[in-house]
Amino acid sequence: MTKEDVIKKFTKIKGLGKVKAELLYNNGYTSMEKIKNSTLEDLIKIKGITEKNANDIINQLKDIKVEKSKEAKPKKATKEPKKVEEKKEEVEIVEQTDKEYRVKQKPDLNKVEKEKLIKRKQIKRRTPKFIREEWFRYKKIPKNWRKPDGITSKMRINLKYRPSKVRVGFRGPKEVRGFHPSGYKEVMVYNVNDLEAVDPKKQAVRIGGTVGTKKRLEISKRAEELKIRILNIQV
Repeated sequence: MTKEDVIKKFTKIKGLGKVKAELLYNNGYTSMEKIKNSTLEDLIKIKGITEKNANDIINQLKDIKVEKSKEAKPKKATKEPKKVEEKKEEVEIVEQTDKEYRVKQKPDLNKVEKEKLIKRKQIKRRTPKFIREEWFRYKKIPKNWRKPDGITSKMRINLKYRPSKVRVGFRGPKEVRGFHPSGYKEVMVYNVNDLEAVDPKKQAVRIGGTVGTKKRLEISKRAEELKIRILNIQV
């Protein structure tokens, strides 16, 4: 039984999404039985799972136990082979628990930059979606933004009940302009030599789309040695 199958099973529990299911798997919970046998304190220790989540999981698994026992009573002969199958599944899963969850690298930011990043998030939440003028009128007009023009354009002269235009007021703070949401400055990389000029405390790397698989592996290996974060590769 693969990791994906186990995570699918976990996501059937209410309140467990893909991310939390993967966290459980990475912390050694490779089957439903292991979660059932765990205590509330064990589940809370996992980063990302709250006390409420842990309570919900434990309560739901108690209900599942009762349902299974009722269904299993009339079928006495089929009990033994089912247990054997479950044991086999567990053995297969244990072999795949080599990877441990690693916290993503974070940049060294000063107090002003941290405040401005928070402010930028707040601005982004209230920023409207900029839509092209009269996108709804014709099928050939896409929704992507274009500046309105023309003498009779109502949107150009800012009449009421028209979509918002791109303006200076919607722009983010100057200090963090062009920063990645993580707080790093993005640097494009196309070969291993480009990594030497990168500052791992302030800058993160994005590998170019034209770079092949062989070079990507070389870059990621060298980046690990230099402790540089790569933005477009999942670690």
